[in-house]
Amino acid sequence: MASDGGRKRSYITSGSDSNNGGIINRISSAISESPVVYEGKRAACGAASVAKKLLRSTGKAAWVVGTTFLVLVVPLIIEMDREQQFNELELQRASLLGTPPVGVGSPPN
Repeated sequence: MASDGGRKRSYITSGSDSNNGGIINRISSAISESPVVYEGKRAACGAASVAKKLLRSTGKAAWVVGTTFLVLVVPLIIEMDREQQFNELELQRASLLGTPPVGVGSPPN
């Protein structure tokens, strides 16, 4: 067998050793208690809170715009369409009767 040259091998274990639970547990607890990690978590929570508020207010704004459009703009579009159809009908009747349509062609005498 090959010799280590007198060096001891150390293994990284995640289970509990005789010296405070292994190196991985010690490293992970040291990292989780780090001020950088704490500030990162705080910033992430703050960003999530802002995103949630933004989504909520965007939804409310979309609701206001949508209902306003339905109440004010859709009836206006319908009325304009009716008036256009009425004008086309008047033009068609005038052409069938042979009279010149009002407002088209030469000015009245």
